[in-house]
Formats: sequence, structure tokens, C-alpha cells
Amino acid sequence: MHSWIPASGHALRHAGIHFDAVRISGIFGEQVAYEIMQFTDFQAGPIVRSRIGMQSMYFLVPPGTASAYRWRAVGAEALVRKGSDFVGVPALRGQTYPLDWRSRPTVDDPFVETKLLFELVAKVVEDAIFAVR
Repeated sequence: MHSWIPASGHALRHAGIHFDAVRISGIFGEQVAYEIMQFTDFQAGPIVRSRIGMQSMYFLVPPGTASAYRWRAVGAEALVRKGSDFVGVPALRGQTYPLDWRSRPTVDDPFVETKLLFELVAKVVEDAIFAVR
């Protein structure tokens, strides 16, 4: 598969080299993951779930693509090639706690589609704002 996926456990990978990442924390991240899984018929590409702290989702997108969008405007954070942007990546099998795959990378879907992710994040934010009104 990908050389950046460890054989066992989990490993830190520098964002912006093999992939960019978009981090979305809490229930908002869960909702976006659900939406993109539904939209792609469960072929979303790699989404890493972290079960520590704020329990975030990391959507792994092609390297060099995340910076084309204004993620903070929709409540997400782009992790791209700069000093300390690292992402924990779990192995495909075995014990990987506190990380796991919400959606695994495949040969056909090696990354989450960046534009689709941005559009779905914006939709989830808009739906949440509308529900509060």
C-alpha cells in the first residue's frame, strides 16, 4: 500500500510530505466523517480517528492540496508542510490504540478528495448553524 503506513502499532508522519491532513475535532469531526462516508459509498479514502484529548478526525488528502482552502473559516485545521505538523498514522492491522482507521486508504482511493471534503465541512457547518436558529 503506502510506505507511510507502519507495519505495526502507529507512527508519526510529517504532514505535507506523503499527504496533507485536515483535522476536525469532536462531534463535528465525527459528523463530517459520517457525511463523506455516506457520500462516497464508504470509499472515502484515509481517515484516521484519534481517541485522545478532543478525539479528532484526520482526513488525509493529497500533498500540497489542503492549503488551497480556508479551513479555519469552517472550523477545521489544515496540517501542511511546516515545522511541527505531524499526524499519527496507525497500522492497517493489530493494536493501534489510541489511533484507528475510520476509513482505510485503498488502491482506488489513496486519499480523501480535498474539494469534496471542504464542501462537506461547509455543509455540516451550515446545517449546524441552521439547526441552532
